Amino acid sequence: MIAYMSSLQTVFSALKAAQARLALENRAAKDRALAAAAAAIDRDRAAILAANARDVAKARSGGMKESLLDRLLLDGERIDGIIEGIGVVIAQEDPVGTVRAGWTLPNGLLIEQVVAPLGVAAIIYESRPNVTADCAALAYKAGCPILLRGSSSALESNRALVKAITAGIAEGGGIADAVALADSGSRDEVSEILAARGWIDVVLPRGGKELIRRVVEHARIPVIETGEGNCHIYVDGSADIDRAVEIIANAKLQKPGACNAVETLLVRRDALAALMPPLAARFAGRAELRCDEAARAAICAAGSGNTALPAGLVLRDADEADWTSEFLDYILAVKTVDTCEEAIRHINRYGTKHSEAILTNDLQAAEQFRARVDAACVYVNASTRFTDGGEFGFGAELGISTQKFHARGPMGLEALTTIKYLISGSGQIRS
Repeated sequence: MIAYMSSLQTVFSALKAAQARLALENRAAKDRALAAAAAAIDRDRAAILAANARDVAKARSGGMKESLLDRLLLDGERIDGIIEGIGVVIAQEDPVGTVRAGWTLPNGLLIEQVVAPLGVAAIIYESRPNVTADCAALAYKAGCPILLRGSSSALESNRALVKAITAGIAEGGGIADAVALADSGSRDEVSEILAARGWIDVVLPRGGKELIRRVVEHARIPVIETGEGNCHIYVDGSADIDRAVEIIANAKLQKPGACNAVETLLVRRDALAALMPPLAARFAGRAELRCDEAARAAICAAGSGNTALPAGLVLRDADEADWTSEFLDYILAVKTVDTCEEAIRHINRYGTKHSEAILTNDLQAAEQFRARVDAACVYVNASTRFTDGGEFGFGAELGISTQKFHARGPMGLEALTTIKYLISGSGQIRS
């Protein structure tokens, strides 16, 4: 008997019991349960949106900045997106039971390498109530019971979502105990989950630097580490300037509170004069630019003489702290570099191995960047905002792994699986 005890002990025990039952469910049964969960979310959307409105009002009154409030917010369109994401998960092949390889030894033993569920999972995350539904769906399809521990800012939203999901799973003939929410609101829950050796098989932190650090440093159970997103875009001297401005604007302004939003822009010196004036005009009144001396001079030079700087433009001098910052806000740091090699060195020093992009028409520079930049996702001539399980075709994601073991990048169904070997014999013994 596992000796560990906590206030979540009943939940841990229920998840372990559900693991044995969920392992026997075939794809049709799991898909049926998830379809019923999606229908329940649709049916209960008014209650879910009302709960979310209370969370948003509380967070706003507490001073949460608007870019982070956007991560918390649910509306009809986002509920539709959650339901659509579950539908994509349902449509995917069930990886569990897939034979990856098989071979027969000279002694007649048949060895098969088969995909199996990873076990009972826990995810600890901040805001983003859509994560609640995404992770519940992915875990259930992968045969992994899951404990969801969201932030207190989304507590009512998460309660409403999990209530709908578990009711739907039960209505679909599934195993409702395979999805649970740690909902006391106490910070002690995190410590209890991290110490639940023997009950929880893997924990995934999804949030800011401090949350991830706490989980990595204190967990007594295996961790799949997601990371903060100090993402970069490097503009090479050969880049198409009009296209570059739109890509950078999308990567920063569309959703600045996302981990795949760009935080630092690196500009080759010979592109400064062409890029910085239109970029400043695009960002004026929308985001602050924190520039090094050369980038600032390129903007101010365009505003000299009879031409004024764009109205509403906020320019500040960049410092060393800006290169290390995940702003999650309407702020973009801008640094000048002389070569692609210098840009790569900067990214590999300050980046968080999340998402990095080069804008160029030089094939050699693109290949150098792809080969040398150490990140989960490396883009050529595209916005970093595409680093997302839904955009990658996974329907949903558990998070974006910035580590190199087991899973890297947006994590879908495969991230919650492992392998086991099935060996069939006819009486063989080892001599």
